Amino acid sequence: MSYRDLRNFTEMMRALGYHRLISMENFRSPNFLLVAEVLKWLVKRYDPTADVHGDTDTEQDRVIFIKSVAEFMATKAHIKLNTKKLYQADGYAVKELLKVTSVLYNAMKTNVVNQLANSEEDDTSPVSFDISSRISELKEARKLATEITVKGAALYDLLGKEVDLRELRTIAIARQLEINEVEMSLQASIKAVENEIKKTIHMLENVASDEANLEAKIEKKKNELERNQKRLQTLQTVRPAYMDEYEKLEEDLQKLYDSYLLRFRNLAYLEQQLEDYNRIEQDKFEETEAALKQMADRLKNEEKKQIVLTEDNNEEGSEEGTSEESEDEGEEGENRPIQRRSRPDAAHTAQGDRRVQGNMMGDISEENGSDESGDSEIDLDEDDQDEDDEDDDDIDSDDQQIEGPVKPRGRNPPVRQELNDSDNDF
Repeated sequence: MSYRDLRNFTEMMRALGYHRLISMENFRSPNFLLVAEVLKWLVKRYDPTADVHGDTDTEQDRVIFIKSVAEFMATKAHIKLNTKKLYQADGYAVKELLKVTSVLYNAMKTNVVNQLANSEEDDTSPVSFDISSRISELKEARKLATEITVKGAALYDLLGKEVDLRELRTIAIARQLEINEVEMSLQASIKAVENEIKKTIHMLENVASDEANLEAKIEKKKNELERNQKRLQTLQTVRPAYMDEYEKLEEDLQKLYDSYLLRFRNLAYLEQQLEDYNRIEQDKFEETEAALKQMADRLKNEEKKQIVLTEDNNEEGSEEGTSEESEDEGEEGENRPIQRRSRPDAAHTAQGDRRVQGNMMGDISEENGSDESGDSEIDLDEDDQDEDDEDDDDIDSDDQQIEGPVKPRGRNPPVRQELNDSDNDF
């Protein structure tokens, strides 16, 4: 909103002859009553026969009023108004009102100039201006413009054919007409017209007979209709012979259908339950298979780890066994010469049938066990037990061999040295 717009609006309304003075202070705050009054006056000034909704008591009435005014101005004067600004009824509404007042004011100025050229009038007196009489002329002008466009297009097409038709027209005009040919053509036309007249008269004469035939057919159809209606009423009143049995069978059929429907619904429900149960079982089975597979994989991995650990232990045990056996052999080598000096003669040595030769080396199975990756800890324990038994037997046989020949000579038996059991270290 600007001061210039308010000034122009008030001056234009005063010039158009509005019955009330409009101050520039009226639109400082929303004033819907004044805006509605101005809109009604402008609409009536533009078209006195216009019918606009004039109630503004309620909110709905005010909205309808603003919409009807905006629609009227858009259709009649081709002026687009902003309904939101009009409903605000403040300085922004003045800009929308100025669109309508400027059109009326310009038209009034044009009319005033024309009237001043004919007679002098007072400039301050209001000038009457009615545009409603021009609306019909505008419609006629639009219609004529459309017709002119269509006729112009048709004329353009015909002028395009003028080049060909000019020769034919010239030939027809230059040809001399013979009276006999003209008479013959006229007589042929007269005969054709007479034949058409005779056919028309004959058809008029046959109208009565055709009318009678049609009335007879109509009467016949009416009689057939009445007869059929009576027959229908008779059939409706008469009860068929097997109607009772039919009704009974119909009731039985309804019961059977209800039973069938119930069973079918139960069957469908049970099938659904069965499908759900099978699906749950299948899910459980798959979960169990997955768990078993996972467990088998875990056991397999543990077994592989155990085998690797067993192989490592066997290798360490074989290394320790070889070292201890070498030490035992050294100690036995030191003790054997003493035993040989205390032996009896060769004659007495013949009694050594009970001597058992021992082996201080590890068992072959123990050496092989260190190379094979498939032996377990249980096999290792069994080999250790067997070696312990063999070592005990060797020690006993050596004792018997040493103690046997010494007794006859009365010598004190040599002190038997204790042998370290290297296998117990495992």
